[in-house]
Amino acid sequence: MANSKMTPQEAARLSIAEQYEWFKNVTSRRSLLRGGLVGAGALTVGGTALAGPAAAATGTSTTATVTATAAASASAATSASAGAALLATADRPSGSFLAPFARHIAFGPDPSTSMAVAWQVPAVVSKPFVRIGFSPIDLGEKIPATLSVLSTPWGDVSPVDSVPLATPTTVEQYYVQARISHLLPGTTYYYAVGHSGYDPASSPALEPVRSFTTAPGRTTAFTFTAFGDQGESYDAVATGNLVRSQNPAFHLHAGDLSYANDGGSGQVTNSYDPRVWDSFLVQNESFASAVPWQTVVGNHEMEPWYSPDGYGGFFQRFVQPTENQAYYSFTYGNVAFLALDANDVTYEYTANFDYSSGAQTTWLARRLAAFRASEDIDFIVAFFHECAYCTATAHGSDGGVRAAWTPLFDQYSVDLVINGHNHVYERTDPLKAGAVTTSAPIGSTVDAATQGTTYVVAGSAGNSLYAFTATDSYEGDVNNDGSVASWVRNSSGGKTNETVDWSRIRYTGYALLSVSSQPGNRSHGSSSSAKLVLRALNENGVEVDQLTIQRTA
Repeated sequence: MANSKMTPQEAARLSIAEQYEWFKNVTSRRSLLRGGLVGAGALTVGGTALAGPAAAATGTSTTATVTATAAASASAATSASAGAALLATADRPSGSFLAPFARHIAFGPDPSTSMAVAWQVPAVVSKPFVRIGFSPIDLGEKIPATLSVLSTPWGDVSPVDSVPLATPTTVEQYYVQARISHLLPGTTYYYAVGHSGYDPASSPALEPVRSFTTAPGRTTAFTFTAFGDQGESYDAVATGNLVRSQNPAFHLHAGDLSYANDGGSGQVTNSYDPRVWDSFLVQNESFASAVPWQTVVGNHEMEPWYSPDGYGGFFQRFVQPTENQAYYSFTYGNVAFLALDANDVTYEYTANFDYSSGAQTTWLARRLAAFRASEDIDFIVAFFHECAYCTATAHGSDGGVRAAWTPLFDQYSVDLVINGHNHVYERTDPLKAGAVTTSAPIGSTVDAATQGTTYVVAGSAGNSLYAFTATDSYEGDVNNDGSVASWVRNSSGGKTNETVDWSRIRYTGYALLSVSSQPGNRSHGSSSSAKLVLRALNENGVEVDQLTIQRTA
């Protein structure tokens, strides 16, 4: 980087937390906002009560509290306007000229009663808000939102396209988040965002109205989609449009979202342009503003310029159910989902290895035990970035993931694991302790309770494709070679060769995973199997894989 004195070799020996401390010392002479280089005058919203149509119409909410983060040389601000003043050295444009963009939504802690809305604005605005209601023409009162500013020194930016004639001191991005709770289960709400001078209620033509639907009860069938490693390209646009065509209840993104950090090793010497995030979020706004995006971090989300743990920027862009925590769980219908941060256990990258000191894995074991003990949960799905099982040549399988988590997946009979990282589509036969329990060709039905976990790599959302060591084998062109020569990342960071027999489906092309949950029938003393029907679709919507995972109710 232009202002960095650290070499890549030196950076590789440091954790992200250590690199951040070095970076903070290097940049301390600049007037940067603290808090992980993330600062803002902010309105922090507590729970927002919307118990029914009347409440939605009046926009009942708790009292917002005002917080602000001061610049290194300034005292703490005491109001939102004071915080904003820290960021402005010239007159700011009128709010009426500052149109929101990059809207996207995500579930809150309980998908049946909470939702988070996030967006960007091009400059500091006053009193950002979201309006929601049961009708697109009656959006209720303003629900205050939080404005934050992500500030990156220009010297640490590697422009991906052009350099402005007037070089700025910093690149500043303005993110807004609103957390909404006390919603009704299985209910569609309409929403629009705004701020002082830009109010969709007074000028409806200003702002398009979007909608979202909260999670229903456990007996409702639903579909979700998943992929990873999207980036920006026309192929990424195609897979994004394909998501919307499946009409999913939500979408899982298995990490490596924008590739703003092009290096991906979690080092301050990586090539990085934060403005790529702007393009990425706009690219996906058409479906991410209506379909909840449940994201996890990949290696390219390790941005050591921001604290904590290189995830400060990610936390500003994507609302997490637990603040400043990169792993979480949620339930939807009869399925439990575990969103994990594999940067914590991977052997491939050292920057964040064991940064949680085992806390994430301990948490994972507790959540798995609780989900498997629940009578309301049929299936457990885990999704994260680095691959437990993959035969792609670029990253192969990760021994750290296998060592830390696959024994837990076996112990608690996890049904499906979804990964990214390798830019291909691949599915295994069901596995227990790393061994195949049964062959599962296209169209098969497997029973996870007795036959083990199915692992899917769906890192084929739009970034450049990788290759396999063996011939592709997918629906319409089955060429299964039996055993496949591959390798696994070992604890030294090197490669250990292995020959595997679990690689069932391989597809070198852009694709996503579409999964339909069909709850079993438990009424009147009868029972039927609950099912997860997996379909892999290429960017043209053509099916390349199908599998059914069942459990007897």
